[in-house]
Amino acid sequence: MEQKREEMRKKKKKKKFKAGLAKLIPIAVAVVLIIAIGVIYYGKEIVENVYYSSETKDLNEFYEIFSPDDVAVFVQNSYIPNKGKLINGTCYFNMNTVQELFTDRFYINMEEGIVLYTTQTDIYKTLIGEEFSSYYISGQEKSLEASAAVLYEENVYISAEYLQLFAPFTYELYLEPNRVLIYNQWASRNVSLIDKDTNLRTHGGVKSPIVVPVAEGDSVYILEPMEKWTKVLTKTGFMGYVENRYLEDAGSEAMAEAPAVVEDGYTSIAKDYKINMAFHQVFSASANSTFEEYTKNTQAINVIAPTWFRLEENGSFGSIASKDYVEKAHAKGMEVWAVFTDVDKNVDLEAIFSTETGREFTISQMMNYVNEYNLDGINIDFETVKAPGGDDFVQFLRELSIQTHAAGVVLSVDNYAPTASTEHYNRKEQGLVADYVLIMGYDEHWGGSDVAGSVASIDFVEAGIQNTIAQGVPANKIINAIPFYTRLWKIQGGVVSSEALGMDKAENWVKNNGVEAVWDNLTCQYYAEKQTDTTTYQIWLEEEESIQTKLNVMNANGVAGVAEWKLGFERPEIWTVIQAYVNS
Repeated sequence: MEQKREEMRKKKKKKKFKAGLAKLIPIAVAVVLIIAIGVIYYGKEIVENVYYSSETKDLNEFYEIFSPDDVAVFVQNSYIPNKGKLINGTCYFNMNTVQELFTDRFYINMEEGIVLYTTQTDIYKTLIGEEFSSYYISGQEKSLEASAAVLYEENVYISAEYLQLFAPFTYELYLEPNRVLIYNQWASRNVSLIDKDTNLRTHGGVKSPIVVPVAEGDSVYILEPMEKWTKVLTKTGFMGYVENRYLEDAGSEAMAEAPAVVEDGYTSIAKDYKINMAFHQVFSASANSTFEEYTKNTQAINVIAPTWFRLEENGSFGSIASKDYVEKAHAKGMEVWAVFTDVDKNVDLEAIFSTETGREFTISQMMNYVNEYNLDGINIDFETVKAPGGDDFVQFLRELSIQTHAAGVVLSVDNYAPTASTEHYNRKEQGLVADYVLIMGYDEHWGGSDVAGSVASIDFVEAGIQNTIAQGVPANKIINAIPFYTRLWKIQGGVVSSEALGMDKAENWVKNNGVEAVWDNLTCQYYAEKQTDTTTYQIWLEEEESIQTKLNVMNANGVAGVAEWKLGFERPEIWTVIQAYVNS
């Protein structure tokens, strides 16, 4: 009996516990729900306080500003390592940055303390120094708010204000920290509003340091949307990242364009036919009488280039020009592009061209000859320009082109086939300021070579043309000069020597020495050699087939025409080949 009563008590107690538990479950659920709501309501604040970095980035460090006058540079909202300088409240750039971002057409002369910018019609000049706040357009003074060019730590810096004359860009300068935002492409920018106070961060992530706070209602430009974060630009010129949940779309905003003030386009004298330019080498005034003899069997020559003017040490020229020669050439339908050369004199070109007065004097001499002899063109053949004087030579060409364009006279410039050692000739700028750029497509192996070889193999010719185009010269401005000569090489006791031979003399050597000339596919020329016990003779011939191959390459590359060095070295049959090219 007692055992049954105990079991009944246990059952009642268990039943009572279950009933009590059933009453507590709704209360527990309610408590859990209240806690969950609290977590949802307050959790974001708690997470942000616990997990979001509160570190503020040192902005000078962030923008790599190591000096109070450093200016961080951004182009199209992308940071670049170049630095500007803040001088008297104005932003300046050194010449490396100017050339990289804006234009490579400035000419600086530290000795004269000037910076020049030359267009087809004018020379813009400014003096270097903080005390100068003007510039000159072909001598006419114009004022600026700040100095156009200053000297800082022995380097020339150009102001952003002055640069805007010559390059199409806008810029926004901000201080503390110093930074400049440059734009040279303009499009609409997407804009968003910040819908709650938050922070702009250095990267997309809650642990990234803070750049600056941004407040509810601030508008920002969208630079780079991502999954959870977006790179933005504030109206106060700070870039950084904001969580997407704080951004509210606000449409787009157009950017104002800023074209360059100075028109920098060049219009060239361009013939509507292929150029066939024959060089006539003359060493004396009496040699001008050979014109009729040298041209009687030619065909399709439309330009003749007599070597009349030789540069003297003071920038003047020795002349053997002839008015009668010009009249005879015109009567035969030939233009006369007289050659001005330095090859016969040991002249210090840098000394002449490194001063304004030197360039001006030389150019005036040339234009006087143009007028005196009724010349149709000028051919510049300065072959001894050294690298230190390259900028001076190019500035001379710019200033000369102003005069030739004004007079309606063709300006052509002779160049070696491009090599690393001739980059200072700046073929890109020549292709802008000159009407024609001529490649001397010969002397692959020249008189002083210590290795025998072709004067103008087909690969050499083709590379010369294609590399000139690659350096920025339009194909329709290129004239490729071909050789009417070759070299007979003599190798004796390890010593290499040679002599130049015209076409007939070269062929006669082959016949007279009983050797056979065999077509060489590598050079696209006929090759012959002769060996004796002590001496080896080698020759690569120029004749109709080799010339035709060169002309085919020229046609394929769309160049403006052909030139020949020189009259008197050819045989008559070659003109039929050249005439077909000119008429093609």
